Amino acid sequence: MAQSPQEPLSSRLSSTLKATAGSLTSSVKPAESELARWRRTFERFAKEEIDGQKFLNPSQFIDAIAPTDEGFSKIKREQYGNLFRVADSARRGLVSFEDFVVFETLLKRPDADYQLAFQVFDVDASGTIDFDEFKAVLSANTAASGIPFDFDCAWMKLYVGKRGDRHVLGYHEFTQLIKGYQGERLRQAFHYFDADGDGYINPEEFQRIIVEIAGHKLSDAVLGRLPTLCTLNPGRRISYSEVIAFHNIIREMDTVERIIEHAVKKSKDGRIDISDFLDEAAGSMRYGMFTPMEANIIWHFASRGNAGAGQRLALADFQALLDAKWQPPETASIKQPTTVSGGFLAEAAQSTYNFIQGGIAGGLGAYAVYPIDLVKTRLQNQRSTVVGEVLYRNAFDCIKKVYTNEGGVRAFYRGVLPQLVGVAPEKAIKLTVNELVRKKATDPETGRIPLLMEIVAGGSAGGCQVVVTNPLEIIKIRLQMAGEITRAEGGTAVPRGALHVIKQLGLIGLYKGATACFARDIPFSMIYFTAYAHLKKDVFREGHHGKVLSFGELLLAAGIAGMPAAYMTTPADVVKTRLQSQARAGQTVYKGIIDGLSKISREEGLRALFKGGLARVIRSSPQFAVTLACYELLHKHFPYPYAPAPVVHRPVLSAHQEISRIRARNALRILLDCSSRFGMVDSSTASKRMPLIPKSLR
Repeated sequence: MAQSPQEPLSSRLSSTLKATAGSLTSSVKPAESELARWRRTFERFAKEEIDGQKFLNPSQFIDAIAPTDEGFSKIKREQYGNLFRVADSARRGLVSFEDFVVFETLLKRPDADYQLAFQVFDVDASGTIDFDEFKAVLSANTAASGIPFDFDCAWMKLYVGKRGDRHVLGYHEFTQLIKGYQGERLRQAFHYFDADGDGYINPEEFQRIIVEIAGHKLSDAVLGRLPTLCTLNPGRRISYSEVIAFHNIIREMDTVERIIEHAVKKSKDGRIDISDFLDEAAGSMRYGMFTPMEANIIWHFASRGNAGAGQRLALADFQALLDAKWQPPETASIKQPTTVSGGFLAEAAQSTYNFIQGGIAGGLGAYAVYPIDLVKTRLQNQRSTVVGEVLYRNAFDCIKKVYTNEGGVRAFYRGVLPQLVGVAPEKAIKLTVNELVRKKATDPETGRIPLLMEIVAGGSAGGCQVVVTNPLEIIKIRLQMAGEITRAEGGTAVPRGALHVIKQLGLIGLYKGATACFARDIPFSMIYFTAYAHLKKDVFREGHHGKVLSFGELLLAAGIAGMPAAYMTTPADVVKTRLQSQARAGQTVYKGIIDGLSKISREEGLRALFKGGLARVIRSSPQFAVTLACYELLHKHFPYPYAPAPVVHRPVLSAHQEISRIRARNALRILLDCSSRFGMVDSSTASKRMPLIPKSLR
């Protein structure tokens, strides 16, 4: 419908946007929960109030729609103002709740990013973009770069026609034009700097071009090294072929990342060379491919200019090229803490606090499964060769008889105190040694550790913990068997505590059965830590595309890893129990682990070596799960009180709006592909470009 030329521009904008809102609302009608969520978001950020009605100013609007986890390092905060101008339908410098609902509804569309970009260029809100609008918006936002663009070029005429016979661009025509604009911008920029027409430009000129059209897609480290591309040529200049090759890499960065990740995963040592990359690309891409020049450029920037023909690089080497937000480790570590820490003493205090929490969590885990451990000990210690010795037919019979004959529930917790006292140092030693050995054996660049060293790390941890656990184990076993001995002697024996056992055995006696303890704990830790690491990485895919395991996945990984480790080491645990328990008259005496294994298998059969195996599995798996759960809960509800609080620059919104925020960011990326300065034009530059804008649009 034709509009009156005298009708104010603001009225035309308002009516057009209302019509757009109506069509959007009818096509994608938001659910009530969405409206309620949008209302909460609007109320949270809206601080401007006029006649009792709340509004968002530009800064508050940006807080409400910008992605919360990216900051403003590559896409500047003021550039989100482009989206504010789209949402501000009345052009009053404020966004009402109704405007906000229209904007959020627009973000629900799968092509919201291109829709937003279209509305930025559709200055008069007519639903089409003519040549003057396109030229005015781009000229105002690219003038500061100092790199001109010829709008009368043959490429532009293909989209809008020749002068005097130009046609307007609809939405779909615009999307194709804006997608191809960067390539034409690159070609014209190279031609502009190649004044002598020899097909080469200087390194600084190449850097200016890339910063202008793709500065938001590359990390600062890569942007700073752009001039070094000239070192691939003897003449220290950069050809058009190299510029196009680098631009192709930027356009296909997602594909580059996927190919590198797959190739590294297939590599035995976690490193790849150019041949590995090209082979993986040929096998995974149906029609497209990367040229040798493009592969060489990737290796040049990944190796920081040190790439040789066969140099093998780890995944970490490519991060500066793949991740626009990448920072050198030393820089990232400096920028992370926002509060000055108290130095070594403060870190030591926090480590001690965490150590105490780990001890508490370990104690709770041990206490929760201690009755199972007592049943396991009773079953393992009964001798089937002695008449009347088989007191328990199975685990359930043992539970019934202990409860009935030895004092109820309290009987299941005999010897629990030494166990609780030993849990903290045991867990600390085991976890610390395993982590230390793994850290020393891990390749710092690939993050990989050989399987053999994983096993060695676990074995070292298991061996070191015996220093603490063996005395505690023998005290625990003697106290767990005390009730049985008292009943066997007709109730005449006087119950003894842990101190009595220590005086009776002495220091050397406390390490009785240490060989069997080594034989149990070293293989257990070898199996457990190796299985736990691979379950997290290979089964639950920790770290894959940045995945962080959920609470349930960690519990499941810890529980599953404990099952084979516990059952396969049961024979050593049976011998250890027999060696450390107090033998009574008529019972076989064992001289050591080999003698114990031999005599038990000969006198009682091989099945006797796995007595209590099921109880051991049932105890170990939930013990690790309970320990981990308690530790996580303690960290969550009782954090270190003097830890520096993280600085929250902006409120974090619900994950339900994440896709809308991503689309808002992607809309800006489309605009920034035209110019990295898009939306950052100052008033003086804008006034200089004003003559280019048609009078009806000023």
